[in-house]
Amino acid sequence: MTTTARQVAERIDAHVGVAPRTTTVDGFLAGDPDAVVRGVAVTIMATFDVLQRAAAQGLNLVITHEPLYFDHHGKSDAVLAAEGDPVYAAKAAFVAEHGLVVLHQHDAWHDREPDGILTGIARALGWLDAERAGDPGVYDLPATTLGELAAHVARSLDARALRYVGDPAAPVSTVGMQPGFQGFEYNRHLLARPDVDVIVIGEGHEWETGEYAADAVTAGVCAGVVVVGHTPSEQEGMAEYARWLTDLVPEVPVELVVAVDHYRTATP
Repeated sequence: MTTTARQVAERIDAHVGVAPRTTTVDGFLAGDPDAVVRGVAVTIMATFDVLQRAAAQGLNLVITHEPLYFDHHGKSDAVLAAEGDPVYAAKAAFVAEHGLVVLHQHDAWHDREPDGILTGIARALGWLDAERAGDPGVYDLPATTLGELAAHVARSLDARALRYVGDPAAPVSTVGMQPGFQGFEYNRHLLARPDVDVIVIGEGHEWETGEYAADAVTAGVCAGVVVVGHTPSEQEGMAEYARWLTDLVPEVPVELVVAVDHYRTATP
């Protein structure tokens, strides 16, 4: 029995449980959809390193949550190619040389109820049973401190460059989670809620969310914000995807290929 990348994508669409958006980024980004799948690599971000490790393991279908070429909607792909950008050229050549097929899976996995990314993160953090009923992404936890919460998140999500705004001794118990990059408007509305002590985000603009968080702490509106980093903030959501996909396509191997947190911190 052989299964093509297109057939895998069709099976995903049929079982993911949500209708496709009118406009979506989900779909094939590179390679031949009719190629026979030898194995599936599931990842949060198809970095060059991830592609190399997938190819080395014989996994020729790469399912990525984030785009292949640095632009969520893929609008800059043609510009990068036309400019002969060296990073784009090297990555595209590797994909072609190794016959990789890259499938973007972002929107539908977020649109699931519950959100597939949030589910995986909550599982890793031990918060699955703490989510507030009817309020996705808000968790009522045992009382702790901001510093202890930040340390727990860093350990659980393997976030090597996590930062936070606020007093580490500040008491917290209700946490709002916004993985990835959701933007200042969403960050601000969650930070301003009187029933949320702290928010945990993937990344945000420092002159927007960062400044607002600092002012919110000074004003006594909240305890602060924890900035995990985009990749570690959503990686466990794709681990959840890999578990789900393993049952959906039992005839081919499915592996989570971890995108390491490539940021480091330096001691001044």
